Amino acid sequence: MARELPGADAPPGVGFDEAWRTWLRISVQSFGGPAAQIAVMHRILVEEKRWVGEERFLHALSYCMLLPGPEAQQLATYLGWLLHRTPGGLTAGLLFVLPGFLAILALSLAYAAFGERGLVAGIFFGVKPAVLALVLEALLRIARRALGHPALVAVAAAAFAALFGFGVPFPWVVAAAAALGLAGARVAPGIFRGPRPPASVGGHAPIVDALLERRIPDHARPSARRALRTAALWLAIWLAPVAAIRLWLGPDSVFSQLASFFSQLAVVTFGGAYAVLAYLAQEAVGVYGWLDAGEMLDGLGMAETTPGPLIQVVQFVGFLAAWRHPGELAPWVAGTLAALLTTWVTYAPCFLWIFVGAPWIEALRESRWLRGALGAITAAVVGVIANLALWFSLHVLWAEVGVLRWGPLALPVPVWHTLDPAAAAIAVGAAVATLRFHVGILPLLAACAALGGAWRLLGA
Repeated sequence: MARELPGADAPPGVGFDEAWRTWLRISVQSFGGPAAQIAVMHRILVEEKRWVGEERFLHALSYCMLLPGPEAQQLATYLGWLLHRTPGGLTAGLLFVLPGFLAILALSLAYAAFGERGLVAGIFFGVKPAVLALVLEALLRIARRALGHPALVAVAAAAFAALFGFGVPFPWVVAAAAALGLAGARVAPGIFRGPRPPASVGGHAPIVDALLERRIPDHARPSARRALRTAALWLAIWLAPVAAIRLWLGPDSVFSQLASFFSQLAVVTFGGAYAVLAYLAQEAVGVYGWLDAGEMLDGLGMAETTPGPLIQVVQFVGFLAAWRHPGELAPWVAGTLAALLTTWVTYAPCFLWIFVGAPWIEALRESRWLRGALGAITAAVVGVIANLALWFSLHVLWAEVGVLRWGPLALPVPVWHTLDPAAAAIAVGAAVATLRFHVGILPLLAACAALGGAWRLLGA
């Protein structure tokens, strides 16, 4: 029998040993940005292991989409918290970040030491089209479950158009969807009620759902006193190191600048990494001068082609900033410490949002109004993922992308003669492999990386 974490309110059949191994398995497969990462979690936790039901999974996802920060990491934290309370949430959230952190740290060390942007160019070239196929698979998977009515399809289409054609900021799209869902819950509750769970297999409900139907554990019951204690604890965990660094090293130290800037960034990253990359690049390149625009793109390439959240690009920015301004430290020591610091202040707030808010969200799960709002947000998320898929395809398959303007419409269009036939061929092959033959993520990425490396090695 699997050993359970002492004191954890674990659902029957989900021991802590099994849980952390599963989270580690998810973490090393979490390539391709939030859409693909959410698809991996859904496939393993909902379809394969049946730990969490469809409805609860999408309910948690809708809440995480409202929060600043990487929604996939927050979703993992939320589900880990449901399974094994705070230790489970910490384990799930930290393991989701750890493989990507280690991979980007190794790539950053090599990048800074050798000064060759082409060091991993071949691997990046092959993996990016595979990531595009994974995003497409996630789009289809979530759309099938979230768009159960033509009105919700219209919400998804409107969200896509607002983001892709008119450049509406992501928070406004979410706010509009939430308002529509609240209104829809009153006038058409049968439509705006959120995704409904599929019929249970063999008469057995998912493990967490069955547990919570029998008895709501203490950690899932909202408590104002506990919420205040939790908020105070995580605010201290997050901000005490920032204050200590500024007092010790002074405000002009690169470590103080990194701690303050990325703490601010952590509370404005609504919509995931892509929604905040323009601001990050503008500040890191144009204001602080920590790196140049080409290096910023290389860092994004590292984040896109390693497991974990795309916002992990902050680690690369922090590494190069401290590598170039190490003070009395060796450059590699300063860079490594800065990578740890930027990662700390980026993810500590995520645990704060989840551990304080999740009990209240669980308690309101049957609220008609909340279900309506989250149902509309979930539909809008489909449009967000569609926007990401198209944006990503334009920048992966074509070397140049223009903009067609007509009034408020600003439509990105490819410069057709700049299509990269090799990238297109890898993308089509990856799409066929994952959608038709259901090839696993790791074999798919390995094969595409090998193809990309071979293509560049041949000097094409």
